[in-house]
Amino acid sequence: MSDRPPAALSPLDGRYWPEVEALAGHFSEEALNRSRLEVEVEWLIELCDHGVAGVEALSDGEKKNLRGIVSGFDSAEAEAMKAIEQKTQHDVKAVEYYLRDKIEGLGLGHLSELVHFAATSEDINNVSYALMVSRSVREVWLPAVETIIDELSSRATQWRDVPMLSRTHGQPATPTTFGKELAVFAHRLKRVVEPLRSLSLPAKINGATGTFSAHQVAWPSADWPALSRGFIERLGLEWNPLTTQIESHDGLVSLFHQMSHVGTIAHNLCTDVWTYISLGYLRQIPVKGATGSSTMPHKVNPIRFENAEANLEIANGLLGTLASTLGTSRLQRDLTDSSTQRNIGVAMGHQMVAWSNIQKGLGQVDVAPEVMAADLDSTHEVLAEAIQTVIRAEIVAGNSSISDPYDVVKQLTRGEQVTAETLTEFVNTLDISDEAKARLLALTPATYTGLANKLVDEL
Repeated sequence: MSDRPPAALSPLDGRYWPEVEALAGHFSEEALNRSRLEVEVEWLIELCDHGVAGVEALSDGEKKNLRGIVSGFDSAEAEAMKAIEQKTQHDVKAVEYYLRDKIEGLGLGHLSELVHFAATSEDINNVSYALMVSRSVREVWLPAVETIIDELSSRATQWRDVPMLSRTHGQPATPTTFGKELAVFAHRLKRVVEPLRSLSLPAKINGATGTFSAHQVAWPSADWPALSRGFIERLGLEWNPLTTQIESHDGLVSLFHQMSHVGTIAHNLCTDVWTYISLGYLRQIPVKGATGSSTMPHKVNPIRFENAEANLEIANGLLGTLASTLGTSRLQRDLTDSSTQRNIGVAMGHQMVAWSNIQKGLGQVDVAPEVMAADLDSTHEVLAEAIQTVIRAEIVAGNSSISDPYDVVKQLTRGEQVTAETLTEFVNTLDISDEAKARLLALTPATYTGLANKLVDEL
């Protein structure tokens, strides 16, 4: 892999290169041509294994030598292929001619006309992209997301018992624990990511309009659908039997929607963590030597989460465009998908920058339980829900004659600052059982967290 260009146009190839370098091994031009070369080699092996055109199956040594062309495809070989493309003005044709030259050197020149046999460029490209995307998701993208899920789960467990004032519509609401709130995000990410662990993208190799026409005319004795299916499935992909010239991309469209959904959840995590930092519920751990503000020395800015927000928004915009564009094609073929697919790595790259920043950001914050406790101590009105619900239960049990418990509690608490003392006085006046009064009098905002800490175990 070549070094970063000194004047990179994209921040992914410049400022953010360390976060996306692993993706370049899957989506660079060199990686794309290596993948195409792999598909061409495997198609040639498949044809020989089935005796197409009367050829004999290749020996294990010959197959190893052919696959060595792929494993040995480095930057120098990529330049040699690009030189061929300068003449052909066609990228896939350049791959074909490159491979033809290589097999001559292996003493397999008699198989030259089976290279790219009955295949259209899209036969090679759709399989190549399916391999590139599935491998990048499995080897790069998923591990990064799983690291965040693990970090959230660990913090959720660590802070499961730290009580915190909730805010619904921005207003004080029934308390929770900070750990439980992080567990919600870990759980959401887990559920949406789960189907991607067994990702199997569809692919096809069936000719110019998906009919096996040239295949059938050239070698009618072959069972071309079965041969095609075996080839696609041998590569770990899902065979699509019904296509036009292009594979419909529905598998990619579905994947991009799922990746976008993951990004949306992560974006929500960033905005919430940012808000908790703003409220003082989370304190940031200063990084030695780092500058928070160019003019205000006291500041430690939540830049990790802000950066992640921005990159997730860019990624979701790109993923949405990829999904909408790849989902349509005029009649049997147009080339909009060809240019569009070259940006898959860009969309994933912006998510990778976000994953890196979220991971680092989570490692640079700690809870401030004293700040949360102070908020809880000043908002006894959040116990109104508990009081009116207890009254309702008491009415049903025959222990109270109160006619409208909600209105009774509302008159005391709505829009009012309620103290522990006023709440105690109020509870003592209620027409409920002594046992119910005792439960309410023992309650504080900090202890009114229900089963929040136990719910963390659902992870």
